[in-house]
Amino acid sequence: MAVEVYLSQEKIKTRVKEVAEQINKDFSGKELHIIGVLNGAFMFTADLVRHLDVPVTLEFMSASSYGDGTTSSGKLTINLDIKKDIKDKHVLVIEDIVDTGLTLSVLKKNLLERSPASLKLASFLYKPARLEHPVDIDYLCFEIEDHFVIGYGLDYAGRYRELPYVGIYCED
Repeated sequence: MAVEVYLSQEKIKTRVKEVAEQINKDFSGKELHIIGVLNGAFMFTADLVRHLDVPVTLEFMSASSYGDGTTSSGKLTINLDIKKDIKDKHVLVIEDIVDTGLTLSVLKKNLLERSPASLKLASFLYKPARLEHPVDIDYLCFEIEDHFVIGYGLDYAGRYRELPYVGIYCED
């Protein structure tokens, strides 16, 4: 297995800070309830939250459509739901990657039914070549080409999440 570095650790740090600055401006004077989508978004969520100046509460949801493959199954399973009531709260959902758009489109519909004051979506990566379920991303770090990527929380069969950069996964 060979890994080609696609997004360096420094490039990631710089962009995450820029996105956090925009969120700070947009939510100035408000409290923000953050929902990180496990497992992939844990690193992005942690790094982003460290740069926020607004008061935050934090929870995680777990949803999956991949299993151990490199393509989406097309079916979303919610494995872990949030516990707190989000009615009348400003909510930011943080995802690792939007490729088919299935996860965020289903989660957005589910969360909007709970009547938040606002619901915004942040994604570390966006892969438009795979989009099947259009979703508006309010805060995006990087748009990428159609590669299967690993690292910085993204995995292949549960491995490679620990890489501090994003690499292109190649079976060689």
